[in-house]
Amino acid sequence: MSDTTSYTPEEVAKILKISRFTVYEMIKRGDLAAYHIGRKVRVEAPDLEVYIQNSKKIKQPVGQQAAAQPAATQQGIEPDSLIICGQDIILDTLTRHLERIMPHIRCLRNYSGSIDGLLALYRGSVNVVTAHLWDSDTDTYNTPYVRRFLPGHRTLVYNLAYRNTGFYVAKGNPKNINTWNDLTRPDITLINRERGSGARVLLDEMLHVLDIDYRQIKGYTREEMSHLAVASYVARGEADVGIGIEKAALQVSDIDFIFQKKERYDIVLRKEDAEKPHFQALLNVIRSDAFRNEVAGMGGYDLSQTGQLMGNI
Repeated sequence: MSDTTSYTPEEVAKILKISRFTVYEMIKRGDLAAYHIGRKVRVEAPDLEVYIQNSKKIKQPVGQQAAAQPAATQQGIEPDSLIICGQDIILDTLTRHLERIMPHIRCLRNYSGSIDGLLALYRGSVNVVTAHLWDSDTDTYNTPYVRRFLPGHRTLVYNLAYRNTGFYVAKGNPKNINTWNDLTRPDITLINRERGSGARVLLDEMLHVLDIDYRQIKGYTREEMSHLAVASYVARGEADVGIGIEKAALQVSDIDFIFQKKERYDIVLRKEDAEKPHFQALLNVIRSDAFRNEVAGMGGYDLSQTGQLMGNI
């Protein structure tokens, strides 16, 4: 019998510093190899190491980087690979279509939130990112953040979809949670998203607009790492409300969704990369009927502007 160390999903979550629900999602998608013993799930140490190595951000020592180097060398990204940063399940559909039409391209996923994704693009450790970041000063999505977090970099922003975002509450909304001000009520407990995620930015921007001190919100400091994890937290009764997209609410039983805002979910890439074959292939996929029809069949997305250029920054 092999003496290889194996981990439970909870142990993997602690090692990777993510939610255990995210681990289960990774296993379900096939991103992380696992096996079952009865109803229990185990991940072997070598398989976890393979996942970590595939996801690791490749960086050069700072002293060896030079501004005059070609982009591929600066990024530390293999020329025939795409590292796509984002969490939405439509990115699984996108990578599958890409791999079908360009089988020699390695499509890797990085599951960071929107702000961490933009910073990764700035540092050169990913080359495509998604974002859904609302700016209260301009009442627009993404463009102000792209400009702030990628200084000196010319970028192109294309729409991937529009999504409904709002509150996850218990079935029937027994505590009548409908507005942002309701989050301050003493009988309401929030489960929050991690800093840098689009949902967390939306909450913090709304608190700023409404002049609400975050310390008035019970549970503000408790964080989960995905929409699905937040929805599950509410469904189990461990919180009264969470913030996320409607799509996740459709996947979890015993919760209702209270609409707050229609958000723009965009894909961002460097302008210098746009004419390269695999980036052209990516744009062709998101504009294709095959991709749009598959995503439309999932429900929960507005594809009226999918593939349109939203910003040349």
